[in-house]
Amino acid sequence: MARPVGRKIFAHAKLRRLRREHGLNQVELAQELGISTSYLNQLEHSQRPLTAAVLLRIAEVFGVDPEFFSEADEERLATDLRAALADDACGGTVPVEDVTEVSRDHPEVARALIALHRSYREAAARVADLGDPADGVALRPAEPHDEVRDFFYAHHNHIPALEEPAERTAATLAATTAGRTAAALVARLGERHGVRVLDADHREPGEMRRHDVASGLLWLSPWLTDGQRAFQLATQIALLEHRPLLDALVEAAAPGLTSPQAADLARIGLANYFAGALLMPYTAFHAAAEELRYDIDLLRTRFGVGFETICHRLSTLQRTGRRGVPFSFLRADRAGNISKRQSATDFHFSRFGGTCPLWTVYEAFSSPGRILTQVAEMPDGKRYFWIARTVSHGGFGHRAPRSEFAVALGCELRHAHRLVYAEGITLDARSAATPIGVGCRLCERTDCAQRARPPAGARLVVDPDRRTRVPYPVALDGRAG
Repeated sequence: MARPVGRKIFAHAKLRRLRREHGLNQVELAQELGISTSYLNQLEHSQRPLTAAVLLRIAEVFGVDPEFFSEADEERLATDLRAALADDACGGTVPVEDVTEVSRDHPEVARALIALHRSYREAAARVADLGDPADGVALRPAEPHDEVRDFFYAHHNHIPALEEPAERTAATLAATTAGRTAAALVARLGERHGVRVLDADHREPGEMRRHDVASGLLWLSPWLTDGQRAFQLATQIALLEHRPLLDALVEAAAPGLTSPQAADLARIGLANYFAGALLMPYTAFHAAAEELRYDIDLLRTRFGVGFETICHRLSTLQRTGRRGVPFSFLRADRAGNISKRQSATDFHFSRFGGTCPLWTVYEAFSSPGRILTQVAEMPDGKRYFWIARTVSHGGFGHRAPRSEFAVALGCELRHAHRLVYAEGITLDARSAATPIGVGCRLCERTDCAQRARPPAGARLVVDPDRRTRVPYPVALDGRAG
């Protein structure tokens, strides 16, 4: 991944952690790297930036990718910590530079504070639900869906352990052409596992896929498209052929998966990841994405899957030596609930208090089926290029319920020239960028007409005409109250 010219790279606490994990002291590591102990000490305390030569030597000694020292993880951690400390229960606003320093130099302390805040919010919510905290009912655990999302988020939505077996299976099938994959998967299930695939009763909404182990029958919804059918078949192959691998990945993530429900969801999520990697093998898909300049409609035609599935797969292309554009991917409904979120960038999705209404993902609902673009600028000056479009699910039959979502892909603006959607857009013009934020709880902007709560750290003033306390500076233009 290219870095902006002149941007310094600091090791922060990561070099310390690597050294300790390998059982080395500073003197021993300095000898391995061919530098002085005093210089290593300065690197570990962020007093000196890494040079290219030292960075490459560290990668060689520890077997890590140079991207290990990317600031993306630290920036995500800092945003999470800011969100936690912005809670009214914390009694005040902590300066941004202090939050950044703690996240950079003491990441374990930052994670502990975030976990403590999460426990507090869960306890407060439980008390509010019960109405009486003295009834002895245990506090509810973290939401399983959130834990699974955090698992994929921590891995930048790229699971190498699943990519290779999926690519091998795809090569064995030799049927990546649209329209042929489902038949090849049905044949594989029958020949290798004795599984017979049938259509479920169309009068029953039911699940998209149900496997009866005793009878060896796999029931699929008759309403599935060819691409959706192939995806469900590939997911079943993952569960049948790679269950030990899925279980091992779930077990490795166990500290962050605190309930059996979270573990089960993670296993299904990993099986779905395998399915996407099988239908869109990494090498072939990456080459096609680069060739077609990430044109989603052309990619969905070539690989025979839906718009949302292509977007999700594009967000996983982070293989060392063959990286695609690092995307953030999300799916949201009209109310702003984010039901899917993955990221290979440092863009951070708000955990609490909603997201920014100026984000193009919400405008997509006003133009169903159209791809919208946006150059968005965060409060820290970082700019991103976003595309968004609505997708629909269900609705088979007059009375059948139908759901509508907006899906979005975003990347740092420096990658936008690689996308066909950026053609004709003046990317470098500051005036063309829409100022957005992570969410009103954390946003420092004071000139936003869409603000739902006062800016972070804003003081309150009294409006003498209305005798109410209103947030500054919204009160000054008469729109408050």
